[in-house]
Amino acid sequence: MLHVTPHDVRIPALGLGTFGLNGDVATKIVDHALAIGYRHVDTAQMYGNEAEVGAGIAGSSVPRDEIWLTTKIWPDKFRAGALLDAAQESVSRLGTEPDLLLLHWPSREVPLAETVGALNEARRRGYAQHIGISNFPSALIREAVGHTEAPLLVNQVEYHPYLDQSVVLAELARHGMVLTAYSPVGRGKVFEDPTLRQIGAAYGKNAGQVTLRWLLQQGVTAIPRSTREANVAANLDIFDFALSDEEMAQISGLARPDGRMVKPANPPDWD
Repeated sequence: MLHVTPHDVRIPALGLGTFGLNGDVATKIVDHALAIGYRHVDTAQMYGNEAEVGAGIAGSSVPRDEIWLTTKIWPDKFRAGALLDAAQESVSRLGTEPDLLLLHWPSREVPLAETVGALNEARRRGYAQHIGISNFPSALIREAVGHTEAPLLVNQVEYHPYLDQSVVLAELARHGMVLTAYSPVGRGKVFEDPTLRQIGAAYGKNAGQVTLRWLLQQGVTAIPRSTREANVAANLDIFDFALSDEEMAQISGLARPDGRMVKPANPPDWD
């Protein structure tokens, strides 16, 4: 397993996303993923499955200290007191302290200084080992870094071959942070892409595996999700080949202006 090391903290580069995994399915997929080699699991309060994800981790034979666990707080809990309560509730539902606690989306309602201050306090109180952000464009990354005491490790954003995130990547690099890619296979659209399929054919890989490899070779972490055990296993099978510089450039060239797929009602000012 490859790792990234923001601020010298080791994070497994490939993780299991759990958005949309509910009930016993979430627990079983987490347990299966850990059994076959995953060591990074991502959830969020908004997903409504922290207890089930925690049960999958608790029931696994993999020691807890070998697993990187991320969760996220929704913006309706961004006031200082509410965020601290929410962070404590996540620990209770998960049955363990997360390794990484993120702000799920920027808020236009609560000052970022207040929220980042509370996020630092949550870390001081032991509700998470490390902290970070999610869905922050470059201007808000700079602002968040300016308000924090502990290092921000990660910005988790949508990233796949159809969405250019070079501005965000460059901003994160300036602050020693890494990008975690959600929707890394573009909601399945990559599987029908002729460029990705052609590249994959040379390595005996499918287009999704090529896409995940492209992300990891940029120093990005990726958290694909699936309800099928076979797909979870296939996503892990990306460590026995490497893309050439030319192939990396070909894949990056698939980005387009309308490539963003996650479109909230009140988005931040994207780069």
